[in-house]
Amino acid sequence: MVGRFNVRSGDGDQDWTVWDNAANGNRGSGLTEEAAHKLAADLELQYDVYGPRSADHNRRVDPPVAVETASQLAGWLDAWIFEQGTWVGRVRGPGGRVAWVPQAELRRVEQF
Repeated sequence: MVGRFNVRSGDGDQDWTVWDNAANGNRGSGLTEEAAHKLAADLELQYDVYGPRSADHNRRVDPPVAVETASQLAGWLDAWIFEQGTWVGRVRGPGGRVAWVPQAELRRVEQF
């Protein structure tokens, strides 16, 4: 279940939290917005809805590669997870925002 971890805002710049939908609780609090999004993306790589992901359901891309979707630059692919019978890529877009994109929708950019 990609989307297990959600970023929630608070009252101030250092008041962002990461909510775990499967455990129904916080996984990080008192964070900046950027740190909260990074933590949520990293936790998605480590856990699925049932607990820790098995090692064969997680692959890192090093160095990250530029990818596009539907002829539009998506960002940098830096990891894969195996989710519900298909590979899903973690793509970091402008500003470091993360999107989870199915493998069938991604294409490597030859020149960036």
